[in-house]
Amino acid sequence: MKRASLLMVSLLLLPFWLDAQSFYAIRRERSLILVAGTGTSSYLGELSKPGDYLDAKPNLNLGLQMYLSRRISIRSELTWFTLKGADGEDGPEGRNYSRNLSFKSSNVEFNAVGLIDLYPRGNRFYRRPSFNIYAFGGLGFAYFNPKAELNGEIYALQPLQTEGVSYSRITPVIPFGGGVRFRMGPNVNISVEGGLRMTFSDYLDDVSTVYKGVSNFADPIAAALSDRRPEIGKPNMAPGSKRGNSETNDAYWLLNFKLEYYLPVDLGIQNRQRSYKKSRKSSMYRYNRGGGLRR
Repeated sequence: MKRASLLMVSLLLLPFWLDAQSFYAIRRERSLILVAGTGTSSYLGELSKPGDYLDAKPNLNLGLQMYLSRRISIRSELTWFTLKGADGEDGPEGRNYSRNLSFKSSNVEFNAVGLIDLYPRGNRFYRRPSFNIYAFGGLGFAYFNPKAELNGEIYALQPLQTEGVSYSRITPVIPFGGGVRFRMGPNVNISVEGGLRMTFSDYLDDVSTVYKGVSNFADPIAAALSDRRPEIGKPNMAPGSKRGNSETNDAYWLLNFKLEYYLPVDLGIQNRQRSYKKSRKSSMYRYNRGGGLRR
């Protein structure tokens, strides 16, 4: 009786076991890719040093990618990254040392991009090239929150309106760049990717236009953070004096090392495309075979 019960349970569980095996089988098509990575983020704006494109601030990202054809895919990612800039980093001889402004921020970006590979992959995901080059471009949004330290305390700068301007901490961004990808196994790639983010804001660093003048602030903290020249023995700037460059928006650069894992999920997009092309070709063949329409 016990053996019969055990056999019956085994037979009932067998289909689930077989499905689990096929679920992870290499020959099962996988069209959805989990992407995770880390790297550096570099700020490009009024408080960055000239030629400083690799500033080694950390970033982390996580996303999903899906192939629409053998060369074209789409990807959506969420990225956490940090930015930092300071006038005093390049020393007293620096171009903006006397301005003495600084900021640091933790930021979040969400984007959706299209990618195109140089070499097409095979008709199955595991028949992809061992090496590939790709380019990407798309659209996203970034949340930023510049902060600065004063007398040992950290203050968010946007609520203080240090230039008398109220700006949003969310900005559209245009990400574009490229990378190289290496196949490390049937289900895994690693890639090295660099991408520039053009933003629609000049306030990633809280610096853009002119000095409001310390006498025009009711909040002494806002006044002190709007003009920090007295901290290095310089006089306050007159209202209307140039503080930043509003003609050029801020930007940032991300350099990432990524791990790409093909999830055991088949969305069937490429299979449907192949079926459509096959049926279309067959239909045209029937039409043209005898020089006219076959009925």
